[in-house]
Amino acid sequence: MTAMKLLAEGLSFPEGPVVAPDGSVLVVEIRGKTVTRVFPDGRVERILDVPGGPNGAAAGPDGRLYLCNNGGFNWARRDGLDLVTGRADDWIGGRIQAADLATGTLETLFTECDGRPLGAPNDLVFDHVGGIYFTDNASTYPRHQDRGGLYYVSPGLDRITEVGFPLGHPNGVALSPDGSRVYVADTLTSAIWYWDVESPGVLAQGPHDGGANFLYRLPNVKTFDSIAVDAEGNIAAATLVEGSVVVVSPRGETVAVHEMPEPDPLTTNVAFGGDDMRTAFVTSGGRGRVYAMEWHCPGLRLNFNEVRLPAAGPA
Repeated sequence: MTAMKLLAEGLSFPEGPVVAPDGSVLVVEIRGKTVTRVFPDGRVERILDVPGGPNGAAAGPDGRLYLCNNGGFNWARRDGLDLVTGRADDWIGGRIQAADLATGTLETLFTECDGRPLGAPNDLVFDHVGGIYFTDNASTYPRHQDRGGLYYVSPGLDRITEVGFPLGHPNGVALSPDGSRVYVADTLTSAIWYWDVESPGVLAQGPHDGGANFLYRLPNVKTFDSIAVDAEGNIAAATLVEGSVVVVSPRGETVAVHEMPEPDPLTTNVAFGGDDMRTAFVTSGGRGRVYAMEWHCPGLRLNFNEVRLPAAGPA
């Protein structure tokens, strides 16, 4: 089994890795409220402040970095780990945003769908026409939790549609290599669900909540955070509680389990990059680290990969 190598540390709950054209890795720091650039030599540069809770990121067709913002969390520090303790006392509301990293500007695109406020947008992926699928895993309160859902933003950024509701606690979202399936990893049910895509933003309805179809459920006490897909169609899923990266086939079979070098119950996400797309970058949220490991096949090259970047600071 290929070992993970430490690339960077000292981050404040990294998530949403995006591999930039120059080989650096962009992450959001949810607790730190920033977009941060991690260079191949491990150097870290914080390049944009994002109020609230930047949670997921994806390169868009216009060179901007698109963000899911959960509105902010309250935090605690225990046993060397950053831990989420609930919705922030100064929560600003869930939102979808676009950041031009070259100019340092941040635009809020959506805060509601059909008059209903977004709760805690978590992760997003662009389809081939420039539309966005994103998850809203909803707000958590001391005695109850809202229901989450899957949403679609039209390519012109002029409309947002609810395409999968209700869901438990939808987290990671990804597309199959040919774009014919949308996968969602759900934290509450410890399961991966999928929908067949009839056309952009139009999903065939399955038998489960939100029109979903069941693919895979984690054993033991693990549950899911975010996901990525490789060129063979396997789903690389970051897991919580027992932190790892679990590899699941499109048929719902366990292919491999990659353990973290140091236990982290808050392993958050995976992204592919490198010259041959065979490097997996893994965010270790609780410990504030980014790891890199060799993958057994190329990762899936996403529909959009160009991000306008600021000039790099001094080494």
